[in-house]
Amino acid sequence: MYEDTLHSCMKKFRCTINPPSDINNSGKVSKKHSENLIIYSSNMPQYLSTNKEKELIEIATTLVTKGKGLLAADESTGGIQIKTIQLHETFFLGSMLKRLQSIGLENNEENRRFYRQILFTGSKDLSNYISGVIFFHETLYQDDDNGKAFREILKEKGIICGIKVDKGLVPLAGTNGENTTQGLDGLSERCTQYCKDGVRFAKWRCALKIGDGLPSELAIHETTNILARYASICQQNGIVPIVEPEVLSEGDHDLDRCQYITEKVLAATYKALNDHHVFLEGTLLKPNMVTAGFDCKKKYTPEDIARATVIALQRTVPPAVPGICFLSGGQSEEEASINLNAINQYPGKKPWVLTFSYGRALQASVLSTWAGKRGNISAAQNQLLKRAQAHSAAAKGEYKGGAEGASGGQSLFEANRDY
Repeated sequence: MYEDTLHSCMKKFRCTINPPSDINNSGKVSKKHSENLIIYSSNMPQYLSTNKEKELIEIATTLVTKGKGLLAADESTGGIQIKTIQLHETFFLGSMLKRLQSIGLENNEENRRFYRQILFTGSKDLSNYISGVIFFHETLYQDDDNGKAFREILKEKGIICGIKVDKGLVPLAGTNGENTTQGLDGLSERCTQYCKDGVRFAKWRCALKIGDGLPSELAIHETTNILARYASICQQNGIVPIVEPEVLSEGDHDLDRCQYITEKVLAATYKALNDHHVFLEGTLLKPNMVTAGFDCKKKYTPEDIARATVIALQRTVPPAVPGICFLSGGQSEEEASINLNAINQYPGKKPWVLTFSYGRALQASVLSTWAGKRGNISAAQNQLLKRAQAHSAAAKGEYKGGAEGASGGQSLFEANRDY
C-alpha cells in the first residue's frame, strides 16, 4: 500500500514540474511521454513550428556570414519625444541630437534622414562587409531624395533590415543607480507590423554597471528576464532576436573583474532564455568585449582582451547560438578592429561566428568627414566602406591594421550613455 501511494505521488510530482523535458526542439511530443502530456497540455508554452524554426535559423546564419557584420544605425532615446503615425507609439531621439550637434547641425527629421541616406546609398560593395542594418523606428519609414524607402534600397543590395525595439533605459527602483529597459508593452503587435514591413531581426539593449556591489542580483535578474521575454516575443512573430546584455565600461575596474561580471551576466542570460523556451539556434548575442574600465590605470593588450573575452564566452554561451556580434562599447574605430581581430585569432575553442555589430565604431569617421556639407558626401561614404572592410577583415582574423579614418584612433566612450 505504501509503495502504491509513493508511486502515485512520484507520478504526479513529475508531471507538474518537468513538462518541458517531454518536448523536443521542434515542439513535438516524444512518444514515450505522449500519455503524460494529456495531464498538463493546457498549460504548455507555445512552441515554434518547424517551418518557423527553419526561417529563424536561415536569417540568423545569414546575418553572421563569415566576414560580415552589422551596422547599428539605431541611435535614439533620451531627448526629443516624437509620436509615430504607423504604430501610435512614443519614441525618443537623443543620441542623434549629440551626433548632429557635434557637427553643428540641428537635430530635425530632415537632417536625420539625410544622414541616414549617406549611410545607406553609397557603394554596393558595402554588402560585401555588412549583412544587416539595425534601424531606429523613424528611419524604417523614411525614403531617399527620390522617394525610395531605405529598407528597399538595402534589400536590393542584399542587406537585411533589423529594428531596435526597446524604448530605452529607465531607473530600476530599489537599486543604487541601476537601470532596466522598457518597451515590452505592445511589443508583439509592433513585431507583427515590422515583419510585414520587411524587418527580419531585432535588437534589445540592457545595460549593467560594474561598481561597489554592482551589478546587483536584482538588476541581473530583471535584465535577463526582460531579454528572454523580448526574445520569445520576437521569435513568435518570425523575427530573429539579438540579445544585448551590455556590461558597461564605465569605472576603474580591471580586466579580471569585467570577465567575472560578464560571465555572471551571460550565465544568467542563458538560464533565462532557457526558462522562456527561446530557440537558441534562431538568436544572436550582442555582448561587450571583456575590457577594463575606462578609468582603469592598468593597460591591457589586445591579446589579453581576446583571452578574457573568449574564455568568458566558452564558459557561458551554448554552441547552439550561431553567432556573436560584439558591440564596440566606446572603443575607437581602430581599437574595435584590432580587438575583434585578436579575438578571432585566439586559439581556443570558438563554436560561434565572432563578428561585429558596431554603431559609433562604423560611423564616427563618416560623421566627421561629412561635417554637414553636401560636397563631402562621397568622401564620407568612402569612410564607411573603408571601416566596414577593416572590421570585416578583423571578423576573419585577417586585419593588419592601419585603416584609421578621420576618427580612427579617437576614443568613442560616452559616460552614462542612454541612447
